[in-house]
This record gives sequence, structure tokens and C-alpha cells, in this order.
Amino acid sequence: METTLDLPVQFTEGAITEIKRLIRDDASATDKMLRVGVKGGGCSGMTYILNFDERDPADMLYEMDDFSFIMDPSHEMYLFGMEVHFEGGLNSRGFTFSNPNATKTCGCGTSFAV
Repeated sequence: METTLDLPVQFTEGAITEIKRLIRDDASATDKMLRVGVKGGGCSGMTYILNFDERDPADMLYEMDDFSFIMDPSHEMYLFGMEVHFEGGLNSRGFTFSNPNATKTCGCGTSFAV
């Protein structure tokens, strides 16, 4: 298992605040780590993963701002340079993703193609 300080994914201040709140308020998250990744599916071909999960021995561990996240190293090619935001407004609420590797995205913002 490897730990690195070079972050392939950046988080805005709003996203960091919300992630810390989720860690604090979600009892099931206390023994798990934040997972960032992708999976096949969605209207554009791939869907973002942002959830709490157990660390797999092959995962890379990234540390930042009082929390850590894990990612399968094979996902880095799809996510390198991505920024995770959190929208807290009345019309739009939730995590959003700005991915420079996406060649096409869907209207909901959770699906993309490369």
C-alpha cells in the first residue's frame, strides 16, 4: 500500500467542508475512507464514484486537509486534474465534478466520456 502527497484530484473548500461534515455525521463512515473513482455506466459511458469504502491493498492513499481519500490507480488516467465541488444551493445541491479529461458529459454532471 502506497501513500502519496501528489493529488490527482483536487477538492474545493466547499467540498472539503461537506466531506468533513459527512465523516463527522455518518456513523458508517468512521471505519472507512473516502473513495474517488469511476465505473462504467451512465448516459455518457462512465460515472463518478464518491463514497465511503474500505481500502483495498491496491488502492493509492492520498492525504490532504485533515482527511484522506483512496483511489484505484487505474482510475487516475480518467480523473487526473479533476476538481470536486459541492453546491449547497436550493436549486442545485450535491457534489459536482470538473474533469478536464471528459470529452462529453451528461446534463446531470455525474456521467462522462473520455
